[in-house]
Amino acid sequence: MPDFKQDAKDLLEHVGGPDNISAVTHCATRMRFVLNDPDAADVKKIEDIPAVKGTFTQAGQFQVIIGNEVPTFYNEFTAVSGKEGVSKDEVKSAAKQNQNLAQRAMSVLAEIFSPLIPAIIVGGLILGFRNVLGEIQFANGTIVSNSQFWAGVNDFLWLIGEAIFHFLPVGITWSVTRKMGTTQILGIVLGLTLVSPQLLNAYGAAGAAAAGEVPFWDFGFFTIDKIGYQAQVIPAMLAGFTLVYLEKWLRKWIPQAISMIFVPLFALLPTVIIAHTVLGPIGWTIGDWISDVVYAGITSSFSWLFGLLFGTFYSPLVITGLHHMTNAIDLQLQNAFDGTQLWPMIALSNIAQGSAVLAIIFMHRGNKKEEQVSIPAMISCYLGVTEPAMFGINIKYIYPFIAAMIGSGIAGLFSVATGVTAITIGVGGLPGILSIYPEHYITFAISMVIAIVIPFLLTVFFEKKQLFVPKGDIEDAPVIETSNK
Repeated sequence: MPDFKQDAKDLLEHVGGPDNISAVTHCATRMRFVLNDPDAADVKKIEDIPAVKGTFTQAGQFQVIIGNEVPTFYNEFTAVSGKEGVSKDEVKSAAKQNQNLAQRAMSVLAEIFSPLIPAIIVGGLILGFRNVLGEIQFANGTIVSNSQFWAGVNDFLWLIGEAIFHFLPVGITWSVTRKMGTTQILGIVLGLTLVSPQLLNAYGAAGAAAAGEVPFWDFGFFTIDKIGYQAQVIPAMLAGFTLVYLEKWLRKWIPQAISMIFVPLFALLPTVIIAHTVLGPIGWTIGDWISDVVYAGITSSFSWLFGLLFGTFYSPLVITGLHHMTNAIDLQLQNAFDGTQLWPMIALSNIAQGSAVLAIIFMHRGNKKEEQVSIPAMISCYLGVTEPAMFGINIKYIYPFIAAMIGSGIAGLFSVATGVTAITIGVGGLPGILSIYPEHYITFAISMVIAIVIPFLLTVFFEKKQLFVPKGDIEDAPVIETSNK
């Protein structure tokens, strides 16, 4: 077992000492700090510590990459610093002191959608597989039309797909109450009232409205339409936050002795009424506006420009945290137009960042310390997780990040210009092709090649020509000379 005592002492000194640490915890590979004065941390000296493989700041947290031995390092650090660790949620709460209003809003949005992403990815893969089974035409028809077994599999898998996407509002309202620390079962019940089987399914609402056949609750002197909000994101979020703040307000005023009865009742009942009379219709309209604007950009005569700009600047959005809003937009596009052309560009951006790191691995091979960060970062990037690659390598050197942005922009341009559409959100890297409609497999594969080749070549070119390279950034890296002939 390695001895991290001296490295822990050095880290404590270079982050500004115990008095500069507001909170500290760790995750699978990183130490996570909330610092009272982030500028007091000496990043250069911290990255020179043998156990440290890189640093970055995100969401108000100063994060130090240690690797798989971070639990051992963490124990040494708490021993020498006298700082007791706290939970990740407590660190996130403390980190808000280093965030502005927009960053806090994006952080809340991220923490609402993060627990839902695994289910959404699974749903995307299942819908993609069902399209392979039931939509791709072979010489003698589809797989489903030629095999009762696969027809049964296709039908059975819809059980999961429907649960994930049609009942998505349940997950959203639950996640809102979970994030805000209120009663989670009330969030689940609220979500169920938005997708109840007694309601008109959202997918049939437009046709029923045109035919004048929308069912309603009749209260004598007024009526409420029985319209469901299956797969709707914004109505569920508005309803969830209304429930949260109403419950918190009620708990301040209702005595503890009767709060168990009256807080849930007076929080849930008004929220359900407001959700079906005000918030649902408003949220639906807002969602339609957003999806219409994005769809217009993607399908207009300037769609290539939209693809170029979104593909180029998506990775900087990740730095700010604003990229989390694209989850809601993707789901809204999927609901309104049976697919999203936005998500394929996100997958391509991830691939481009990984390809830039691949070029760094190639150019700096022999740098064992850097490879402890770069190789795992590249792998995770190709599987859809970009932060280790971006913060550990690409932003550190700058020029790989720029190369990745350019490659992602060109790949995004090609993707949108050829109409590549995903069924829904999927795995945001090389496996992302499984979530693409089968008729777009070839063009998306070409887009992936662009996202691999261009960032790799540009990163090599930029380093050799010393373009976008801050002085001293690569002086210690063992660069492999290649022929210029």
